Amino acid sequence: MVRARVPSRVDRLKDPVYRQRFLQIAADAVLVAAAYYLAFRLRFLDAQGGVPERYRHMLLNSIAFVVVGKLIIFYAFGLYEKWWRYFRLPDMIAVLRACAVATLIMALTFLLLKPFNDQIPRSVLISDFLLTLFLVSGARLLVRMVIVERLARRDSVRGAGEVLVVGAGSGGQMVVRELQLNPNLGQRAIGFLDDDARKRGMRLHGVKVVGTTDEIGNVLDELAPDEVVIAIPSAPGELRGRVVAACRDRDVQVRTLPTVFELLRGGVQLTRQLRAVQVEDVLGREPVRMELARVGAYMEDKVVLVTGAGGSIGSELVRQIARVRPKLIVLLDQAEDNLFQIDREMIEERHFTAVESVLADCKEPDRMLEVMQRFKPDVVFHAAAYKHVPLMEANPLEAVRNNAIATRVTAETAVASGCQRFVLVSTDKAVNPRTVMGASKAMAEWIVEAAGRKHPQTRFITVRFGNVLASSGSVVPIFRSQIERGGPVTVTDPEMTRYFMTIPEAVQLVIRAGDLGAGTGEVFVLEMGEPVKIVDLARNMIRLAGYEPDVDVTIEFVGKRPGEKLHEELFNSDERAQPTASDKIVRALRRAPLDPEWVAGSVTRLEQLVREGDEANLAEQTVTLVAKRETAALDVDDVTA
Repeated sequence: MVRARVPSRVDRLKDPVYRQRFLQIAADAVLVAAAYYLAFRLRFLDAQGGVPERYRHMLLNSIAFVVVGKLIIFYAFGLYEKWWRYFRLPDMIAVLRACAVATLIMALTFLLLKPFNDQIPRSVLISDFLLTLFLVSGARLLVRMVIVERLARRDSVRGAGEVLVVGAGSGGQMVVRELQLNPNLGQRAIGFLDDDARKRGMRLHGVKVVGTTDEIGNVLDELAPDEVVIAIPSAPGELRGRVVAACRDRDVQVRTLPTVFELLRGGVQLTRQLRAVQVEDVLGREPVRMELARVGAYMEDKVVLVTGAGGSIGSELVRQIARVRPKLIVLLDQAEDNLFQIDREMIEERHFTAVESVLADCKEPDRMLEVMQRFKPDVVFHAAAYKHVPLMEANPLEAVRNNAIATRVTAETAVASGCQRFVLVSTDKAVNPRTVMGASKAMAEWIVEAAGRKHPQTRFITVRFGNVLASSGSVVPIFRSQIERGGPVTVTDPEMTRYFMTIPEAVQLVIRAGDLGAGTGEVFVLEMGEPVKIVDLARNMIRLAGYEPDVDVTIEFVGKRPGEKLHEELFNSDERAQPTASDKIVRALRRAPLDPEWVAGSVTRLEQLVREGDEANLAEQTVTLVAKRETAALDVDDVTA
């Protein structure tokens, strides 16, 4: 076994960190000595012959002790934990405290120990404090301003890329400061754009606010930057779209700061986190933000089980749940590779080790009961589901088995193990469904609602929302791959619309919904904003890829698939929206409550068809069953009216 060599003192001095710290200490020693010497000179400035002999003796014999003492105090106050090039005005507080404490200790030493026959003049102590504060802090500021920022500007002239920053707030200023402090990045900021009229003409970190985002076209023509950085993590999609369109017309590269969710995952150097503008940035809808620690507090120090933990929704659930400090997260999935990936991410990348990965199928009652009894989860998020509509139409047995029957198995075994909360992740395709996939998800909602009425000791909740961008069932990855192949991009119908939300937003709202209502099988619906035309989404994605729609990449309309709707809905015909305590979540209040016995009987009949392998009859019976339920609900509503 080869033993690692312990670095010697000489090796440590060669290290840039130790070498820089040593130079800073040496510089401070010179500055402190100069301040102490000048304090005596100023005190006796008017005296003939300069400093009297007895005070010259005091100065010469005490200066070494004063310097060493002050350096020890400076070190204790952390003045050498930061390089001078990163010194900022707020750091002055630490310097002020260190100088004040050093002066106080020096005064007490001279007063109590009396190392000399004469006492040190009070004016010398005051002057020494002021001079030390001025020289120590001034040297740091000088290094920052002169050596760093001026050299950065000088180096940037040599072929550095010019960057226009959109947003003069904290995000934009951090980007500019990073560019100035790191000339090796090869870029320099040449201006800000900001819609705050009060900032017009201001200079922030030496960079001028040259206009508003409405003037971006003129500013781009005038300054001709090499790149535009959108430095507003919360920027609305409309603003991002306007900036992207103007830059695309002039062949200027655009990048953006990550969203709040991405910032929380990433490192600290913002310029390395800049990424290309993505389609979710220009959807024109305000992103949803919640205080996750507050809305997910009900999971703190609890055992949480997530089914489908390797999927797009399930894996994001795991990431966000980990941030509220649960006792344990049980990752359950039947896809080995997906489960391995999220397990590795949580342990090796996120350093969250309170996870237990379980390879299991939610359709198997014995295996699920074994898992539930072993871990006894307090909260279950059931995100395991099949999502692809055409594939489920071709495989109705698996659609019903995985989406409906597996939900019943998971719910019943959760109740048997003493689970406190059960949250089903549903979809807008469960609303007035005309496909096997949609009908199977509608049945899953019925199962959870019936379980909530039958088992009041467990809070059963369903959360329903539309498409999530970049999920395994979303159109976005399909469009992206089609664009990469050069097209055509296939759209079913020019009038087709869909609701869209990012995965982190949807998951955050799912977690919030898990703490709403009485838990008697209630259905909560996420507010998805305005529906987006699929053809507009396709055109945006083509443009963001650097192509022109119908010129470089064609769009082909292929027609609706069987059972597919032009416009998705979020509420069934027998439901009405009711506000909740959360702004972005509403309750879907059913006019005619479900009969748990009817639900159990219906699922049992379909399960019999699944066991018999009667695929054709199963598909017909599933859709017919849902249609009959809708008709019965409407008839009850008419009678009530």
